[in-house]
Amino acid sequence: MTTPPGSRHPDPAFATTLAHGLSVLQTFRHGEPALSNRELAERTGLSKATISRLTDTLVQRGLLRYDASLRRYRLGTALLSLSYPLLASIKLRQLARPLMTRLANAAGGSASLGMHHGAHMVYVETCRGHDAVAFRPDIGAMLPLLASAMGRAWLAQAGPAEVDALIASLRAADPAAWQRHAAGWEQARRDYAEHGYCVAEGEWHADVHAVAVPMRRRVDGQVFVFNCGVPVRRLRTGELRHRIAPRLLTLVARVERMLERQDAA
Repeated sequence: MTTPPGSRHPDPAFATTLAHGLSVLQTFRHGEPALSNRELAERTGLSKATISRLTDTLVQRGLLRYDASLRRYRLGTALLSLSYPLLASIKLRQLARPLMTRLANAAGGSASLGMHHGAHMVYVETCRGHDAVAFRPDIGAMLPLLASAMGRAWLAQAGPAEVDALIASLRAADPAAWQRHAAGWEQARRDYAEHGYCVAEGEWHADVHAVAVPMRRRVDGQVFVFNCGVPVRRLRTGELRHRIAPRLLTLVARVERMLERQDAA
């Protein structure tokens, strides 16, 4: 989160300039690949002079590149090299990928693996069914906690104190979104307690229904969540809960057994 212009961060060790540079990078979203200095200033709340200094530095470091034909900035390829060590270190991706591919093909949708970050879940692996062209999340895509099956599954397994703090933050940040998704979250809590999975039926993408299951064991200190999203037109009534959810539960159980065997070897 960007520190408001003219204010001091309460932590004296906080590197404000670095935080501002990161906020510029985090402003870019899917569908908006190029932004001007003016747009960056409006979205971050920083002055145009500050934005100019930051974009110049980020271009020099390869984290942004300037598109002279549009007079706008795009994300730079150096960001890929920064993310590669993280992705390569998540061995769970390679372990689960064959199982995820089979599930995606069987469901006619996408199977994905994600981890928690702030108010979102972030995809770290995704596999698309062989003919599922309508919906394809990609690595790095973010999903909201309350509206997505993956986010609800992560919240459902978290401790009460952590959940209460996150819910309070989400309610304060967007009261209207909380009103829309409060009932879905309560149902997700019941589903997880009774069945071990959570669903979201069109609340994140209107034409996609999804089911998600969190791993019970942590990997490198993180709780990972698997999900399967299927275009609505491919689903028969009750199929998400009665056919796909059991398959996803089996996938997660198999992955956890594989990890146990690796630990024992």
